[in-house]
Amino acid sequence: MQIDWQRAINDILGKKLSCPRCGTLTDDVHIGYLRTPEAAEWAPLCEGCTKRENCDARKLVVLCESCSAAVRLRGRRVDEEGFMHALLEETRRSLEETLDYLADFWREDLDIDPEEMDKRLEDVDPELFEEENNWRHYLEEQYLKIHQWFRERHLAIPGGGWRSEYAEDVIALGYPTLLGD
Repeated sequence: MQIDWQRAINDILGKKLSCPRCGTLTDDVHIGYLRTPEAAEWAPLCEGCTKRENCDARKLVVLCESCSAAVRLRGRRVDEEGFMHALLEETRRSLEETLDYLADFWREDLDIDPEEMDKRLEDVDPELFEEENNWRHYLEEQYLKIHQWFRERHLAIPGGGWRSEYAEDVIALGYPTLLGD
C-alpha cells in the first residue's frame, strides 16, 4: 500500500490557521484591529505596505488566542472561512478608501494652489500618485486571491456585486483595474 503523503498532510493541515506572531497552528484565530507599528507584522494586508515601521494606521490583525490576550487584541474568534470573510471585507474597505483618495481626498493632504484643484493627482504629485496606485494594485491582487479561495471551495462570494461596482468607479475615473473592464 502506498501512502499519498502530500494528500495526507493537506487533509491534516487543510483548515489550520497559523498565528503570524508565534507560528502556532490552530483551528480558529482572533481577528481585530490594532494601531501599533509592530501589528503590521500580524496584519495580512500590510505585507504590501512600504511604511510599516512607523505606521499608526488601523490594521486588521490575526492572532491565536494566547497572542491575542498578550497584545490585548479586542477581537472575535473565527475559523478559516470567517477569517477569509473578514479579509475580503477589509480588502474591499481599503480599496474603496484608496479610490476615494485618488479621486478627491488627496487635495486635503496637499497644499496646492486653487488653480490646480481641477487637476488629477498624477499631474500634481506623480510620486504620491505612483505610491497610491501601487497600493491599489496590490490590494486588487489580494482581492483576486481571496476571491479565488472562495471559488476553489465552491463558496458564494459575499456581496458579489461589489466587484463590478468598484470596477465601474475605477474606470469612470480613468484608471485601469485588475477587477474587470
